[in-house]
Amino acid sequence: MVTKWTRIDRRIIPTTCYYWLNGRCNRNPCRFLHSKPPIVTKTVNCNGGRKRCSESESEENSLTKRAATVWIRNSGDCISKTPLVEPSQTSSPTISTQVVGEVSQTSSHTSSTEVVETAESSSPILSTAVVEVSQSSSAILSTELCKYWINGNCVHGDKCRDMHSWFSGDRLSAVTNLEGHKKLVTGITLPVGTNKLFSGSTDGTVRIWDCHTAECANVTNLGDEVNSLISQGPWIFVGLSNIVKAWNIQNGSGYTLEVPNGRVLAMTVGKDTLLAGAEDGVISAWKGSSEANSPFKLVASLLGHSKSVVCLTVGCPNKRLFSGSMDHSIKVWDLDTFECKMALNGHTDTVTSLICWGNFLLSSSLDCTIKVWAESQEKTLQVAYSHNVENGIVALNAMTDAEDKTILFCSCRDNSVRLYELPSFTERGRLFARQEVRSIEKGPGGLIFTGDGTGLVTVSKWSEEAKVEAA
Repeated sequence: MVTKWTRIDRRIIPTTCYYWLNGRCNRNPCRFLHSKPPIVTKTVNCNGGRKRCSESESEENSLTKRAATVWIRNSGDCISKTPLVEPSQTSSPTISTQVVGEVSQTSSHTSSTEVVETAESSSPILSTAVVEVSQSSSAILSTELCKYWINGNCVHGDKCRDMHSWFSGDRLSAVTNLEGHKKLVTGITLPVGTNKLFSGSTDGTVRIWDCHTAECANVTNLGDEVNSLISQGPWIFVGLSNIVKAWNIQNGSGYTLEVPNGRVLAMTVGKDTLLAGAEDGVISAWKGSSEANSPFKLVASLLGHSKSVVCLTVGCPNKRLFSGSMDHSIKVWDLDTFECKMALNGHTDTVTSLICWGNFLLSSSLDCTIKVWAESQEKTLQVAYSHNVENGIVALNAMTDAEDKTILFCSCRDNSVRLYELPSFTERGRLFARQEVRSIEKGPGGLIFTGDGTGLVTVSKWSEEAKVEAA
């Protein structure tokens, strides 16, 4: 396939597919670029022409501007750190050659006024690519959502440089919207073995949706903000202020579990234990009970965080509990003894989300990073890789697609959800919303449920194959 190039102003520029940028290209293969443009470094004269310097024309971080680190899984649980670019190479223009498994770079000054330094993404990717181009341009279409199109008054139509679509990526498609909540959606859950979707909101309601008709089947008004919502087996757990509501959807019974103080911002279940993190920094733990008045018994209160606990997860080696807090730390707890085994202090702002992927722990923060933690030989958790994002991150989730690839969902404060393929962190698409997406839940068949600040629950789908042009 021959990539389309255009000559403008005596320069050769690669043409990025306009429809791909707007999430509407259905050609496969397409003769235009389906990737971010090359990074352009322009050589200019300064100080009266007596001195030469280089200035970057791209807003993306070039691989040659930092010593990037690739985290890859080798045999067993070993993590290998491979610097793609040596720091000494960043000072001069280069022509880059990237090959799977190794990256080699040669540096030389050229007589042309512009030199291309290539990178399909700001994340480190081991990909098959050979690029030797001497001239290019950074003029591209925007990948931001058009704010006028959102409000229905964009006058540019298809010629608008900004996105006129709620998603981008050749495997994403819209399914439907579930409208009913009036405020922020704080939890979405799809109980196993049912055809019902549950959603909770700060408007004080829990809604039950029929998965076949996409209609709201029931609304329960709790009279208080719903701050978290999860399910386990036949149980639905709703986090409110100072209490957790527990409903059994099989027999209709309901119970109230009291917590020390404040809003219940996060919940999870592990080792037959319900765990709830509250605004006062305390994590409450309940186990099953044979008592007639309640099937749950408070067995421990985990103390360690100095500020609100906002995320919890159970997994990775030895089924440990991980908690993230507004105090910027992650605590690791033993679920047999309920003792804190270690504290992880890699973030510089609120830790907003935690998920386990294989033997790795992934954490996100308002400090605009996703950190990958791996267990060292000393049995401590260390940062194996840190991925930078332009905006603070508010939620993470992940799913495995039909090709057995792990897709990470990353909700950011710019009202977008970015989809990354692990472990390379290659960006595969984006979902857009009117306000921040605080809740992400995966469903069967590649379905993705997201809830935003307006109260809208959006259903999207990750397809097994890329969309192609009809014959």
